[in-house]
Amino acid sequence: MNFLPDNAFKIQLRAYNINVKIKRALISVFDKTGLLELARALNRHGVEILSSGGTAATLRKADIPVIDVSKYTNSPELFEGRVKTLHPKIHGGILIRRDNAQDAKQAKEAGILPIDLVVVNLYPFEKIVAKADVTLDEAVENIDIGGVALIRAAAKNSKYVGVVVDPEDYAGVIRELDEAEGLSETKRHNLMIKAFERTSHYDWAISRHFGGEGAEKFPHRMKMVFERAYPLRYGENPHQQAAAYRTVGERSLFDARIFSGKQMSYNNFLDSDSALHLIREFHGKTACIILKHNNPCGAAMGGTLKSAYERALAGDPLSAYGGIIAFSQRLDADTARTMGSQFIEVVLAPGFEPEALEILKAKPSRRILDITDFWQPVAPGEVTFRHITGGMLYQHEDATVYDLKTAQVVSVRPPNDAEWRDMYFAMVVAKHTKSNAVILARGEQVLGVGAGQMSRIDSTRIAISKARANGFDLKGAVCASDAFLPFPDTLNEVGDAGITALVQPGGSVNDEKSIEAANRRQMAMLFTGLRHFKH
Repeated sequence: MNFLPDNAFKIQLRAYNINVKIKRALISVFDKTGLLELARALNRHGVEILSSGGTAATLRKADIPVIDVSKYTNSPELFEGRVKTLHPKIHGGILIRRDNAQDAKQAKEAGILPIDLVVVNLYPFEKIVAKADVTLDEAVENIDIGGVALIRAAAKNSKYVGVVVDPEDYAGVIRELDEAEGLSETKRHNLMIKAFERTSHYDWAISRHFGGEGAEKFPHRMKMVFERAYPLRYGENPHQQAAAYRTVGERSLFDARIFSGKQMSYNNFLDSDSALHLIREFHGKTACIILKHNNPCGAAMGGTLKSAYERALAGDPLSAYGGIIAFSQRLDADTARTMGSQFIEVVLAPGFEPEALEILKAKPSRRILDITDFWQPVAPGEVTFRHITGGMLYQHEDATVYDLKTAQVVSVRPPNDAEWRDMYFAMVVAKHTKSNAVILARGEQVLGVGAGQMSRIDSTRIAISKARANGFDLKGAVCASDAFLPFPDTLNEVGDAGITALVQPGGSVNDEKSIEAANRRQMAMLFTGLRHFKH
């Protein structure tokens, strides 16, 4: 069979600003999604298709004409398919410069035909190595060599060649073939960018996997790869454009199951992520937290979720308006009914009873997120980062709350059992509150929050004011401070309000003055040795 059309070696001058007519395509895909629709469209436009292995078999089964790569190259597949497209007639056909006379001469002498479209997706390395029982041999065999080489060659020569690495792009290619009988410069350019993004991530996934647990946590050079994950109408404010990206290969809050409600916004995701971090501290317990503008305004434990919700709401019902509510257990119908018509932006829980879902959906604007897949607490060693101008700050997550066994009682009077519980509870909440953070609590219920102030004494006064405004008597309550007290003024302020115990990291040059003030008031005071700044 003669595969050479009469004008096979006629070199057409092509510029970036005209369509590239597709005469010959190479297709080699692991993921067969949309393959037949694309191949039929190419066949309809008279495109000759080169293929091999499972892709060629799939096309033949659908009665779509296809030429085997091995027959075209006159070279058999080697080493159980490890070598099939790594051949000069394939890569030469992709890389030939159509407007270069020397290239045309060499191509003719070597029997190389131009290949105008390369459609390739790679072995699923990321999916394979995500398996808990993946072996070394299995991982190695799923490193794609020929596919990556084809993609890079086609992307490099995008002046003349289209390259498609994602089945989601098939429809756009078909549309251009139908409407313009070729691929435009814009289409080729965008496909080229996506191709290099794909090979870049693929190499990163391989290096990350084989780096394993021994890989340096803070390398000299770092590569991070993201993919667009969720549509956003705008950013923090309507005049700011925005997009949401997930780290490739990892699950994110963008993947949470959303049962109902409006589209999530930029601020919804920020607040929901903060709520998720805090509620995970209560894994295995019965708790509810209410968060507003990245700070908790209510938090409580309870015998039931309903009780926990009611106690959390009582902590600051005014601030809870339009907030984020998170639960530590599967949400039941009784709790959902209790929430009633309260204006809530987002509800998060590790599962929902069917009746509870229907009750919550009665308010159509509520966003309802199932966080079951994100329910494990943050583990030591996990990392987080924040953007700054021209770079980022990268650190281990704050995955620790102080150890009750090693916390140091520095006052004459030790805490009683209730104070021990409440101080630990309050410090958990303080850890997730913007510094300077002061939390007042009693009975594992937040009574007042002071957050994000430039002065710790201001945070203290705000927390006391909030508690009193919501009808709480602070006698017998405890106070948690996310950082040490540089002066005794905070201790004196809460002591005057009726607070009987205070927990702080300690470490100030004025620690002795604070200890003396606590002893004068017969307050119990605990030093944790662990600071929880949250900026």
